Amino acid sequence: MKLRWPDVTQIAIVVTSLVAFVTGGHFAAKAVIEGQQSRQLEELTDVALRRSEVAVDFGAAALDELARRGPLSCDPASLQAVRLQVYQRSGVKDIRLVNRDGSVICSAYSETLEFDNGWVDRPEMLLSKENHLLLFRVDQFNGFALGVLRDIDKKNSLVAILGINSDLFDIMPAELRGHSEVLLELKNGSEVGRFALKRHTEFAQLVSFNDVSSRYPLHATIHVERGALQRWNSEAYWPIMMIALGLGVAFGVLLTKTTARLEGPIADIDRGLARGEFKPFYQPTFDLRTGAILGCEVLARRIREDGSIIPPMSFIPLAESSGRIESMTWQILEAALKELYHRLREDKQFKLSFNVVPRHLVSDGFIETLRRVVAGTKVSARQVMLEVTERNELPDLDRAAAVVKELRELGFRVAMDDVGVGHNGLSQMKGLGANTIKIDKFFVDSITEGGSAATIVETLARLARDLHMTVIAEGIETFEQVQALIACGVEEGQGYLVSPPLPFGKFDELVEISQSRAFAEATVRQAAQVA
Repeated sequence: MKLRWPDVTQIAIVVTSLVAFVTGGHFAAKAVIEGQQSRQLEELTDVALRRSEVAVDFGAAALDELARRGPLSCDPASLQAVRLQVYQRSGVKDIRLVNRDGSVICSAYSETLEFDNGWVDRPEMLLSKENHLLLFRVDQFNGFALGVLRDIDKKNSLVAILGINSDLFDIMPAELRGHSEVLLELKNGSEVGRFALKRHTEFAQLVSFNDVSSRYPLHATIHVERGALQRWNSEAYWPIMMIALGLGVAFGVLLTKTTARLEGPIADIDRGLARGEFKPFYQPTFDLRTGAILGCEVLARRIREDGSIIPPMSFIPLAESSGRIESMTWQILEAALKELYHRLREDKQFKLSFNVVPRHLVSDGFIETLRRVVAGTKVSARQVMLEVTERNELPDLDRAAAVVKELRELGFRVAMDDVGVGHNGLSQMKGLGANTIKIDKFFVDSITEGGSAATIVETLARLARDLHMTVIAEGIETFEQVQALIACGVEEGQGYLVSPPLPFGKFDELVEISQSRAFAEATVRQAAQVA
């Protein structure tokens, strides 16, 4: 049958659209894959650098603790105190008392001096931007270590010898581990840490990713073979091409018809806000040792009129970029405070936490609005905790610290969320002045598998204790993870082991059951003691 002219035109439009989308899909697929690879490797480089900063923070904390004890010397009592610091901090190999010129006076373990293959003078040490610390490489017969020097008086200084364990840098995906290296160097080019399964001289056509510390004279580099990088995570190519094919056909068909103009996704969020579709779900926080529910984190869900539940990743990023996240936060918080009112009034130790993006925290009128929302429900401010995510950079740390200080004076608590994988350095744990840190699920997932996760969690827990902060671990799914977290010094957590995020009715029922069980167990224990 002969085609009519309009049919031929429509086919031509569809074919043209299809060719354009497939061609664009090819370049888009390559760009998406390469962009994703670059972002992941840049994030891994940042992780390596921040782990190194944690190691230096840990060594500095040991030196600060010794300095607070008063004058130090090489007498047995002073050396015993120094050995105790080395014993308590696994990342510290040795602590030495040195002259101001850097020459060694004595060591916690004098036998370690025999392993030195050289020692730099003070002019060769590199000054950090924080705490007046000096960093330098310590050459030893079995490799090298990182020295951290802190002056304690006009004559003497203390040096912590840090073993930059290669496990700290075992961060590469399995497909790249044999084709890459992670390198940590001082600003002067001295290598102080490396992880590689083969010598870098055996690599061909390297692609490099770098990150420089703003706090210490350190920079981290990841080298990856180009060929391995091109093969890594390329599975998305054909799905993207199939999507481009489908989109080409669909777009071509749409061009042939007169359709109503579609509203954008931002308008859809506005409609959801107007209808009150954004609701609080609650995930309990619990005591790792007893399992007792101590409070909850409020999480956003969208519930449409038909009852379907929309997960947060489908609307939170757009809400943040479009500025709707502020209105959404207040709407969800008000609903949560009303639903939890009786629970919060009956149990003064029960705490509610909710997420705040950094930009919202430092916005004008934030504190006044928060006070008005909380006061309107007659809930105590000390039962409300704000979680400031580390995944986004604080636009103004000084302003944020002032806001946090005022919030704490009003009775509110503040937590740093996603600690360990976020954007901000660990120095901001102290600079921000928060009460609590939340360890990201990234570390909890691998804490029972050996490697560096347990070391990092233990380091974060100790550093938090030094700063008088509490620690909560996120994403707990097994009892083995609970035991490992307890061993690392973590006392509270949340995760699917106890419960996923729940609507209020189911969450309130869960708390009632938990409290009834705890009461029954306490009664049985008391009866046994009386008997």
